[in-house]
Amino acid sequence: MLEIIWNDFLYKPLFNALIWLYNNWADQNLGWAIVYLTIGLRLFLLPFTIIGEKNKIKNIGVIDEMKRIDKEYHNDEVLKKEELRKVIKKRKIKPWTTIVTLGVQLLVLVLLYQVFIQGITGERILKVLYDGINFPGSINTMFFGFDLGATHDIVWSGAVGLFLLLEIYLDYKDRKPTISQSDLFYFILFPLASFLVLWWLPMVKSVFILTSLIFSAIVHQFIKLLFKSAKAVKKA
Repeated sequence: MLEIIWNDFLYKPLFNALIWLYNNWADQNLGWAIVYLTIGLRLFLLPFTIIGEKNKIKNIGVIDEMKRIDKEYHNDEVLKKEELRKVIKKRKIKPWTTIVTLGVQLLVLVLLYQVFIQGITGERILKVLYDGINFPGSINTMFFGFDLGATHDIVWSGAVGLFLLLEIYLDYKDRKPTISQSDLFYFILFPLASFLVLWWLPMVKSVFILTSLIFSAIVHQFIKLLFKSAKAVKKA
């Protein structure tokens, strides 16, 4: 049952969408097909992203507030949990939006990994293509001179690591007085760990994640501007 759900309702639709994009929009370049697929996915998840970004901007001080509660009530777990619940209720935090967005993207990452592990040769493509999707013949996996299926790529995995480093730095810059030692570890270790994992995996993963990160950064700035404008109008 699970195998049927995975193959017929997840793997095949994603694979066919990728080949359709490859044939029609990407000028038979799999790298651009991946980029378009990622953008399409993020547009589908845009309502969840907008809610998550609005919550992130509105609740910019919630982490500091939770740290304060953790410090003040470290000897009383029951009271600490109660205070944390009050903060979440007061701030109207909706963690499920982030969970949905990240969960779907993680699922697509796994599916893309299966696509490249199982192979994208002519014989395999014919087995999973729908009748309405044209057989493209051999697949061009080169993207800006890099092979999407190659592992141990420093350039694209490094780009993801640097992008994450910059994002975390800009986030910390807004709340500089409250940076802790654990924040500094996160600032260094998370981008480094992301780089190492992506370096080990096929390059297609880095292209997918980098495209998604850029999309998120654009949406974040757009929502931030809208939120500030709305606050300015409200004050006026």
